[in-house]
Amino acid sequence: MADYLIPGLAFIVLLLAFSAFLSGSETALTAVSRARMHQLEKEGSRAARRVNALLSDRQDMIGGILLGNTFISILASSLATALLAARFGNRSVAITTVVMTFVVLVFAEILPKTLAIARTDGFALAVAPVLLPVVRVLGPVVDSVQFFVWKVLGIFGIHEESISTPLLPPHDEIRGTVELHHKEGTVEREHRDMIGGILDLQDLKVGDVMVHRKNMAVIDAGEPVPRLFESLLRANHTRVPVWRETPDNIVGILHTKAVMREFVRRKGQLQGFDILSLMDESWFVPDTTTLEEQLDAFRERRSHFALVVDEYGTLQGLITLTDIFEEIFGEIPEERGSRTGPKFRPQPDGSFLIEGVIPVRELNRELEWNLPDEEATTVAGLVIHEARTIPDVGQRFAFYGFKFEILRRQRNQITLLRVTPPATRHAADSAA
Repeated sequence: MADYLIPGLAFIVLLLAFSAFLSGSETALTAVSRARMHQLEKEGSRAARRVNALLSDRQDMIGGILLGNTFISILASSLATALLAARFGNRSVAITTVVMTFVVLVFAEILPKTLAIARTDGFALAVAPVLLPVVRVLGPVVDSVQFFVWKVLGIFGIHEESISTPLLPPHDEIRGTVELHHKEGTVEREHRDMIGGILDLQDLKVGDVMVHRKNMAVIDAGEPVPRLFESLLRANHTRVPVWRETPDNIVGILHTKAVMREFVRRKGQLQGFDILSLMDESWFVPDTTTLEEQLDAFRERRSHFALVVDEYGTLQGLITLTDIFEEIFGEIPEERGSRTGPKFRPQPDGSFLIEGVIPVRELNRELEWNLPDEEATTVAGLVIHEARTIPDVGQRFAFYGFKFEILRRQRNQITLLRVTPPATRHAADSAA
């Protein structure tokens, strides 16, 4: 008996070590960063290439690991029972069950999997060269087992072709990953917002971020040259639309730099200065164009400015390259010119005074709120949409957990509101 005990125990230890290797490999390879492995493979890492080869067929990989682990666990338990049978007789089964359960659980499952979680990428790179040939050898066996499993499930009306795994869209997966890392403190808020802004380019329309025609700086083509020149300077914009007869009839775009260059060449003489001859042709785009498409169009036309029209051809506003950049990087302040006050001002009671024209998306981004922006672009539009009416000054509303109070209104436009977020409201209610 002693002649077989030591070799037998050594073989069992070897089997348990290989079982631990398979258990840790399964955890590491299912949790490994595929993006990092892809990048390492591009940099020439052979181990990363083997990891990606294993991940390319998860079914064979997991099946091979489970097959190997199950076979090893049963073999190790059987050998342990046989070794103890001669000494403990019928009690060997109970002893083997208790001992092997503890040993397998601690040393072949928990320990290697904990190590794999703590060193996921390194563990995966280390085990891939050994595991890849094992999985390939066991592949035919796994396929046979899988074929048998589907035949058994077919008896109950479950067929492989009827199983569809819903996949998360890539953009949503990236967004969720970034949000998770932000909560964990590894991604800064500014970086999260920028990545989110890039992902939003294919969903947002130019009509969502354009400068509304009411806020456009435009010039009347019928004005005398001195007044036309003065209006151009007063507009304080690089490009200014020019209208004739009605403000909706845009006949061209004046570039301030071109006008000033000609003005200098003429040595400041306005008499006989045909400013309108310097106009560029107007470029109109539909308000349903996505920001991603508009960005490509700006790049293709080498232009930074476009006028936005609806399906009837009616002028709605204008869109610039800067407007798209601000969706990614946040508001970009003017290099020169007058500074405007903040569009939302925090109050001592936790509420905010907010101008009605501020976009809901900007509020959500700057204050980390979650107000919906599908039905309305601005906060005033959101209130009107939810109230189903144009509210009067002093009216209050509560929806989506926020409290809205109308503070100022000009004609049919809400210009100033007081917005109290949910956390502030709960604190006020508790204090009361």
